This record gives sequence, C-alpha cells and structure tokens, in this order.
Amino acid sequence: MDLAPEELQFLTIPDIVRESISIPKQSPKTFYLITLTLIFPLSFAILAHSLFTHPLISQLQSPFDDPSQTSHEWTLLLIIQFCYLIFLFAFSLLSTAAVVFTVASLYTSKPVSFSSTISAIPKVFKRLFITFLWVTLLMILYNFVFVLSLVLLIIALDTQNSILMLFSVIVILLLFLVAHVYITALWHLASVVSVLEPIYGVAAMKKSYELLKGRIKYAAVLVSGYLMVCGVIGGVFSAVVVHGGDSYGVFTRIVVGGFLVGLLVIVNLVGLLVQSVFYYVCKSFHHQGIDKSALHDHLGGYLGEYVPLKSSIQMENLDI
Repeated sequence: MDLAPEELQFLTIPDIVRESISIPKQSPKTFYLITLTLIFPLSFAILAHSLFTHPLISQLQSPFDDPSQTSHEWTLLLIIQFCYLIFLFAFSLLSTAAVVFTVASLYTSKPVSFSSTISAIPKVFKRLFITFLWVTLLMILYNFVFVLSLVLLIIALDTQNSILMLFSVIVILLLFLVAHVYITALWHLASVVSVLEPIYGVAAMKKSYELLKGRIKYAAVLVSGYLMVCGVIGGVFSAVVVHGGDSYGVFTRIVVGGFLVGLLVIVNLVGLLVQSVFYYVCKSFHHQGIDKSALHDHLGGYLGEYVPLKSSIQMENLDI
C-alpha cells in the first residue's frame, strides 16, 4: 500500500478490492506458499466435505432393517463433521494469521518471507483463538434468537396468526440480513485487530465495533459480496459435482470441481486481503495514523525479536 495513511479513508469499495489484489505482487513467493499450504486446503475442505457426507445422509434417509447399521452411519457422519469443523476452524485462523501478518509486514517495510510468517503464527494463533471464542459466544446467542424466531413462525403458521407471522418473518430477515452480516464483519475486523494491536478477545471486539462506525455500509457490501460469491460457488459445486452424477460425466464433474476449488481459493485469498486493507481504511477514516516503527516492533515480537519500549501501536490522531 503506497498510499499515505490519511488518504486510505477516501478509498471506495472498488479501490479497496483493487488495492487488495495488488498486494501479492509485492511478495509473490510468500503469498503463493501461503495459498498453497493454508488457503487451498481450507477451500478444498469447504467444498469437498459434502462428497463424504452426502452418501451417508442419503443412506440415513433410506429405511434400515438393522438398527445397528443406522447407529454406525450416524456415528460415522458425526465423526466426519467433527473432524471437518476442527479442520475448518484451524485452517481458517491459520490463513487469517498468515495473511494479516504478511500484509502488515509489507506495510511497515519489514522483510517478508514464508518462514518468518510461519514462525509468527503460533503466537498470533493464540490471540485469534481467544477472540474467536468470544465471537462464538455471540454467534450462539444469535443462533438462539434465530431458532426462537423460527419456532414463532411455525406457531404462527399453525395458528394462522397473521400478526405473529409478520413479526417472525421480520425478525428472521433482520437477523439474517443485518445481524449475521454485521457479526461477520465484526469478527473479521476483530481478527485483524487481534494480530496488529496489543489487544484481543472482548477488547478486540470492542475496538472492531468502534472502527466499524461510519463504515458499516462498506463492511456490509464487502461481507455480503463475499458470502454471496461463496454461496454461488458452493451451490454450483453441490448441483454439478455432488448431485450431478446422473446428468454429468465423471470427467465433467472433475473439471468443474477443480475449477470451483481454484475459484474459491482466489475468493478466500482476496477476502483475507480485503479485511486486512479494510482495517487500515477504518483507521484512516477515524483520523488515526499508525506508528509504523512501533507496529514493526510489535510484529517482530511474534518472532522473538527484541522489542524496545516505544509508543503504543494504537492509532494516534492526525492533524488533517
């Protein structure tokens, strides 16, 4: 990012995306290795796990003469889902840590390499994990309200209560369209804060909440666009690769599947780059600058380097 910190606030959404896409050109080898070792496995797992769960779900929907067979299928399905969630969680945080750390290193003109990024990940991962736990609690609360709204909708349909039905539909739409997108934006920005500032957990979420003020619309468009593209990719993969056995040949399914995995890899990489750039945009919007030397030392602290006593890397007001 060659722009001055105070100029970042003027970036539009297309500008943010273009700036994000240009970042890997500054260290192509590092981003290539990050993509190959972290983002590719993550993207592949997101799409390919349905190839393993779909046959099991189909079998469970068919009647079994032997109850033990049903128990075996359920056990296998739960094991696969559990392993998938652990893998998804781990590689999601690892990918976030690697990309955010690398982008920040480039921003501060710190030497960048794949080995230095990997060396920093253990300490970064711990901070991201704590933040993720608090976001998970927030998501549990969100899902509880969402399920409660669905129950109210079912009751309204059963009792033909039009007022209750309208209320339930409005709540469900607001939860899905507003709350889900906002929590996702809050989580992504809090993840960047956890890496680049000496705070994490609840403090990082609070800082993320403050940074989003005034840039909610930008965040909503970026998050919605990302979720929409991922949804389309997942839908096409499910229709063609997972359920398209009767309509498409094996070769077609392999080619389409490989193309969609590659496309999702690109989307996930750009998404991580965008959330890193968006952090700086939000900081600039609030007229706050980054002490690059302090941030440089903060990043070096993840690598066990000596960190002198300097000013905080928190934003300082700029006189514009």
